[in-house]
Amino acid sequence: MASTADGIGNIFRIPEVRNRLLFTIAMLAVYRVGAHIPVPGIESAALAEFFDAQKRGTMLAFFDMFSGGALSRLTIFALGIMPYISSSIILQLMTVAVPHLEKLKKEGEAGQRKITQYTRYGTIVLASVQGLGMSFGLEAMTSPTGAAIVTTPGWPFRLLTVLTLTAGTAFIMWLGEQITERGIGNGISLVIFAGIVAVMPAGIVNSIQLIQTGELGIIQAIIVVMLMVIVVGIIVFVETGQRRIPIQYARRMVGRKMYAGQSSHLPLKVNTSGVIPPIFASSVIMFPATIAGFMQHPTMTSIADQLTPGSMLYTVIYVSMILFFCFFYTAIVFNPADVADNMKKHGGYVPGIRPGKPTAEYIDSTLSKITLGGAIYLSLVCILPDFMIQAFSVPFYFGGTGLLIIVGVSMDFMSQLESHMVMRNYSGFLKSGKMRGRR
Repeated sequence: MASTADGIGNIFRIPEVRNRLLFTIAMLAVYRVGAHIPVPGIESAALAEFFDAQKRGTMLAFFDMFSGGALSRLTIFALGIMPYISSSIILQLMTVAVPHLEKLKKEGEAGQRKITQYTRYGTIVLASVQGLGMSFGLEAMTSPTGAAIVTTPGWPFRLLTVLTLTAGTAFIMWLGEQITERGIGNGISLVIFAGIVAVMPAGIVNSIQLIQTGELGIIQAIIVVMLMVIVVGIIVFVETGQRRIPIQYARRMVGRKMYAGQSSHLPLKVNTSGVIPPIFASSVIMFPATIAGFMQHPTMTSIADQLTPGSMLYTVIYVSMILFFCFFYTAIVFNPADVADNMKKHGGYVPGIRPGKPTAEYIDSTLSKITLGGAIYLSLVCILPDFMIQAFSVPFYFGGTGLLIIVGVSMDFMSQLESHMVMRNYSGFLKSGKMRGRR
């Protein structure tokens, strides 16, 4: 306890770390304030009645979780950060197929800045499309009592809604980039984290109400809590898991001195992609499902029903997307050929494996196997809430994707905070147990 207290004290003794932490907290506070500023022209009471009538586990409720409740209140941040994530996915996929983007990617920091600029443009386009679809849907929607949600329908309302929602998404995108640059942690992930954490108190209250009304038994509630604890333990265990490939460096002559060979290892994380695949997969599914949910048309309603969490089609698409993005994102951030070349240049080799191409193939094969295991783990954790809804009738954000993001982002944030402190010759935030992989 004393070590942890000292670690917290060290944070505020280092000016740069303290300023970064306070800046991160301030930006997240601004985000939460904006999540309560409503879009003009909306009848709040009718909108609240409409969302209260929605069943738990619908796609609208799922999207509302990622927006931190901004969608159900239809605030300026109702679209959340998902248009930015969707744009990022599109640009990353295009870097494989479009030679110009592939060339920019290889140009280093300058090329990455250009790709980031394209991502921002794409975010504005996608947010505008989603905002326009939502404006049409809102005009056609009514509360269960028949009250209109839009007070003055028409093109002035539609254009104002598109402008407001697009500006809100652009502002969230800017907040995330500022946190990444001037704060601690990944800004986009922390924005999503803040949104999920913000709606969890309401989920706890809902669960207590279910227990009081008898819809959720005490035994079932205990099972749910135990299941949450087990899932958190599994997430922490797997997220810190590594496959360490031994590396041996040959003896080398520097001047007139002969230096003995050294032994090291190449750490390969079981889940190299972190929480990115579930976020990407959710974003891909949310885009058409959200527009379909707001369109009062039989075909659109059928699409929205088919893409409801818990349905067979949703589960198949969601798991397939997670598997795809696990391998895709790992291939982007880790290149076995480059690693093998660097090892060869520095006189390193894997015992029993020839340097060069055989080493690259060995690393790629090993990485593919553990990535498959990580993808299966992510899929199982993320579809857990669908079964919890059916079995216990509890708010789905108590597990699965939401819980994975909360634990994963928390671990990443603590790890980066630890790094900032260690760089400045402090023992870190957790003296007795630093954030590192298992041996």
